[in-house]
Order: sequence, then structure tokens, then C-alpha cells
Amino acid sequence: TRRRGVIGWVDPRGRRLGGWAFILNRLTGLGILLYLSFHLVVLSLLARGPSAWDGFVSVAMSPVFLFFDVVLIFGLLAHGLNGIRVTLVGFGLVVDRQKAMFTALMVLGAIALIIAAIRIFEVG
Repeated sequence: TRRRGVIGWVDPRGRRLGGWAFILNRLTGLGILLYLSFHLVVLSLLARGPSAWDGFVSVAMSPVFLFFDVVLIFGLLAHGLNGIRVTLVGFGLVVDRQKAMFTALMVLGAIALIIAAIRIFEVG
């Protein structure tokens, strides 16, 4: 039998692509929420003056932080593109082509992520 609750989100038994898409949407949504909270804390550095902000910017340009920028873009792309699929299916469109649409959108997202990662690390 399948587990319920949060543990059930990642239970791989009998899960199809739609189930994995659902898990991906939940996890990326939680990640985006966590990022937005962190972002507000970082913006509060502006109230401390230019020296606090400049110190953060120098840390933010490190490879570790740049990697987390790529992770953020992954989350935004996966959540947003999967959200397009969910919306279209919710309106009764492409219901019979969900798997193909998910795959196509994730390939598009992967291409965009690779381009973004290259640009991010070129700047850093």
C-alpha cells in the first residue's frame, strides 16, 4: 500500500510520470518559498548601509552562491513550466498529451537552464 502524508510524496512505488511531476511541483514550490524568505533577509542588509551590502555582494559572487543561483533558476523553470502544463490540463486542454507536454517543457527548461548556468558562471 502507498504511504500517505509528506512521506507519500516521495514513495516511488507505482508512481507514473504525472506523480513525479506533482512531487517536482511541490518541492520546487517549497524551495521558491524558502528562497523568497531568504531574499527578504538579504534585502534587509540594505538598511545596514553600503558596507554590509558590499560585503554580501562579494560573497554572492563566489562559485558556491552562483551554483545556488543555478538551483534557483532550475526551481523557477521546473515550477513555472510544469505550472503551464497543470493549467492547460485544468482547463481541459491537452489532457491526452500530458506526458508529451511535460517532457517537451522539461527539455525546454533544461536548455534554458544550461544557457543560464553558462551565463551565470561567465559573469562570476
